[in-house]
Amino acid sequence: MTDAMLTRCEEIMRKVCADFEAELKQFNGEDDHVHLLVHYPPKVQLSKLVNSLKGVSARMLRKEYDSHVRRHLWGGHFWSGSYFAGSCGGAPPTAVKQYIENQKRPV
Repeated sequence: MTDAMLTRCEEIMRKVCADFEAELKQFNGEDDHVHLLVHYPPKVQLSKLVNSLKGVSARMLRKEYDSHVRRHLWGGHFWSGSYFAGSCGGAPPTAVKQYIENQKRPV
């Protein structure tokens, strides 16, 4: 992903989070993945939130950046089928935010 694509991806994911009454606290990424810090209510099923984040962003980014995206798809898929989710209840939120901020975002 390019910097412009990551900026658009963040906008899309903020909207998806808002639809789930969640808050995207921190976002950054590199050319092939993103990191999110999300605060979501207990009533939200994490798998459904992630599915929506990935599905909506894939559809919109493929539509808006089709010529770039087509060259870099994994077997026709925008995102891989997996994801990592971890709780940061024990870590200070500032440490997690700093980790996300320090990703090597493409220029």
